Amino acid sequence: MTQVRELYLSVADTAAKLLAAPEVADGWHQPSALAKLSVQGLAGHLAGQVFFIPTVLAEPVPTEPAISIHEYYARVSWIGSDLDTPFNQAIRSGGEEEAAEGPAVLAARVAACVQELRGILPASPDRLVRRPTWGPWSISVDDFITSRLLELVVHSDDLAHSVGLPTPGFPAPAVETVVDLLSRIALRRHGATDVLRALSRSERAPASISAL
Repeated sequence: MTQVRELYLSVADTAAKLLAAPEVADGWHQPSALAKLSVQGLAGHLAGQVFFIPTVLAEPVPTEPAISIHEYYARVSWIGSDLDTPFNQAIRSGGEEEAAEGPAVLAARVAACVQELRGILPASPDRLVRRPTWGPWSISVDDFITSRLLELVVHSDDLAHSVGLPTPGFPAPAVETVVDLLSRIALRRHGATDVLRALSRSERAPASISAL
């Protein structure tokens, strides 16, 4: 099994435990740390990053040409987009619907899916995957898993902060993988000078180099 799959399974297991925390259930109907998104919606969106994997693996291998994960993030339209775009509205409504049966059911579904993936991912072949919302391209399954790793790490922090819990601890290689992706996205969005200054010169740093 590739390293990114091992890291993904570890982080997904941590996310499953976070979703099962009583603090998440207690704050279920409260606003989350993300604008216009409830704790329920955020939990559903986080869970979706686990449910996505068996979904894409069950789909036919796409015929669209493959691109790298960095090119994928360069092409997507949602980075930096307004919260009221149809895409972002669909993310919010999709998260709410995913979690509609409540925190206990959602946490149990995620835990079961992680267990399923422990049996699937080690033997899953190297193949291309694609989602219907993308343009005419595909990416490797490991690159897709890497993109879900980013989502799990970032949104686990969002959810923990939303309900007053410390951010879960993740394996250092998982965080390094996510930070590498975010850094490359930030370079494209803000340029080398702003990113260099944000990382090395606080007195000249821009207000933000947010990647997403």
